[in-house]
Parts: sequence; structure tokens; C-alpha cells
Amino acid sequence: MTLRHRLLLAAAALAACGSPALAQARVRSGLEVLLRDSLHLVQGKRVGLLTNHSGRLPDGTSTIDALFKAKGVTLAALFGPEHGIRGVAKAGEKISSSVDSATGVPIYSLYGDQRVPSPEQLKTIDVLLYDIQDVGARVYTYQWTMAQAVEAAGKAGVPVIILDRPNPIRADKVDGGILDTAFKSLVGLYPVSLRYGFTPGELALYLVGSGKFKADVKVVPMQGYTRSMYYEDTGLPWVNPSPNLRNNDANVLYTGTVFFEGVNVSEGRGTDDPFAQAGASWLTDAGAIAAALNAKKIPGVRFDSILRPVEPGYEFGGQTIPMIHVKVTNRDAVVPVDVGAYMLRAIYERHKDKWEWRRSSIDRLSGSARMREAVEKDGGIEALLPILAAESKAWEGEARKYWIYK
Repeated sequence: MTLRHRLLLAAAALAACGSPALAQARVRSGLEVLLRDSLHLVQGKRVGLLTNHSGRLPDGTSTIDALFKAKGVTLAALFGPEHGIRGVAKAGEKISSSVDSATGVPIYSLYGDQRVPSPEQLKTIDVLLYDIQDVGARVYTYQWTMAQAVEAAGKAGVPVIILDRPNPIRADKVDGGILDTAFKSLVGLYPVSLRYGFTPGELALYLVGSGKFKADVKVVPMQGYTRSMYYEDTGLPWVNPSPNLRNNDANVLYTGTVFFEGVNVSEGRGTDDPFAQAGASWLTDAGAIAAALNAKKIPGVRFDSILRPVEPGYEFGGQTIPMIHVKVTNRDAVVPVDVGAYMLRAIYERHKDKWEWRRSSIDRLSGSARMREAVEKDGGIEALLPILAAESKAWEGEARKYWIYK
């Protein structure tokens, strides 16, 4: 099936999913559309499902339970990403395979001893479904676990169906620069923009359509979704996609503040507002740094200094430390990579004696060595940011070919 045929299928399904009045009430996820209108795609088949706690119906029923009970569907295998199929494991924690206690279906962890479904596991299914809420950032593992699973399924001749979900930070905004594949990892496998403006289904179509790998991919699209929506606009209940992304302002900031994972400064894990603040025990001049950042008039945000206790088990755990807090004042104006880059530079230039790069980490997170090098140079950030913006703008022209929604 050609990309054009896949997009036409998606558009046809979208148009057939109900009345305009219902579409305006709230968005219907791909899972809902599948169960109501497209169950024939999986009936009579052994289904493998890659999902986690974010795959659920608005009433809280998990995708696992919904498919297990669906007429004519045999749920044969479950696959879980980082944080586990229930979404409670800490970032980076290895997860073992197990059996789902409610259904008796085997759970194969893709964040432990294996990162892709094995040929033997794929032989037990006829079709692989994916249903996980994305965050719209290249620096995340869920969508790259999806990509690796789709590629493995393609090699095994198993078709894939993506049950689409919203991009929570708008799917019409693209920025942050393109990944240098010399730095590819599970937080960025392919050269896409840092904030890439895709839904999960669109990303899968892009990866296949642009020749990154071969697979038979179909998308069950959402009903009532438009690209300019933030998650709150969809009417769908919020579920933390991972333990430390707890609200959509944090999601918006994440594609910039995540850089602090690559330096000896806390990005807020273990506090009440992860990814909306950054600090260290030695950041005693946080107030002055916040004032200097405000003087730059970075669009869409305001900075303040605060003291925050950090839970044991995290960086600076058990201490109350000074932090720079980022308040989103205008989501539409925020360019997250700019926020993160200016924060890095502002702290670095005052604390070079305390500063420690986690070099491989910052380069993987930012997608190249350029961010690290720019932070260390006077005027480096001001020179780099327009380059990243131009890269993303150029890439968006290619990405638009795979957009399903207007």
C-alpha cells in the first residue's frame, strides 16, 4: 500500500467517525475509533499490543482490557516501553518481562534485556497495535521504541496499526534543530526536529514513507482533532505520560529544560514541578540569574528563584536547594530550545568552576555537540539558535507530506 493510499484510508476513516457535533464535543482517540468503527481490522487475528498506562479510554478502561474483551479479538502478546506497562518505573530503570495478572497475556519488556520484539515473539501474533500517549519531543523513548518495534514487525512480515493520539504541545509547531545521526540513541533515532509536530501515527508514516525502514503501517486516526490543539483542547482526560511530566506546561518546556539532564544541575526530578525548574546546592545566586534571564525578554516565559526540597533518590536528594523556576506566560510564544539554551548559558557563565558536563548525555539530548560548544562560548547561543530554527523550518517542508490532520 502506498503512502497516498494510507493517507486516504486515514482521511476516509476520519470523515466516517461521527457527526460534527460529536467531534466538537471532544476528540475521539484512535482506540475509540477502532472499537466503534474499525474493529474488523483486528477481528479474527492474534493481536500484539505495545502500550502502557496512557493507552486507555476516557472512562479509564485500559487498551489492554478493552481489546481483551473485544468480540472476535485474541490478545496474544503485550509489549511495554520505558517506565513499564503500568508507567510507574523510574526513568532508565530496567524492566523484566512478566505476565499480565488480569488477562494472563505475556508482557514482553522492551526496556530491559531486549529493546525490540524478537522474531519468536512476533511469530505469536498476526498484527501489532501501538497505543501510547506521546509528548511531541524527539527526546523521549516511547516513539523510538515504537519505531524499532515497527521495523522489527516489518522484517517479520507483521502489519502494524497505530492507534493515534494527540500531540499535546500542538502539532503545528516545529523547532529545536535536527538530530545529527552520529548522536542517535533511544532518545533520538532518526534525523527529525527536536519538537517535531507529529502525532504518533504521522511519525510512523514519515519514518516508513521517507525510507528509514520498511513496514506495512496503517493509522486509525482520531476524530475531531486539529493540529493547533493543546492537550487541554481535546477534552480527553490527562494522564501523566511518564512519572515526571505532570502537566502540559512541563511538556511544552521539556524540549529545552531536558538539557539539564546532561549537566550537574537538577532538572527538577524529585520536586513538585519537574522540567519547569533547574537548580543545584551551589546555585546561591539563583535570584540574580533569574533577573538576568528576564532581562533577555525570552518570549512566553518568566523566571523566578525559589527554594525546593528534593526527594531522596534524586540528584541533590534530601536537600532543599535554590532553583530557577520557569513560568509559562504564553504557550504559543514559547520556543523551548531557546529557554533551555539561555538557562544553560546563564548558569554556566557564573559557575564554570562548579559546572560539569555529562558530555555524552548533553550531546544525545540536544542532538549534536553544538549546544555544548555554544554554551561555552561568548555569543555562542545567539549564533546557534537561528541555525536550529532554520533547520527545523526546512525539515518541516518534508514532514508536512505525512500530516493527516489540518
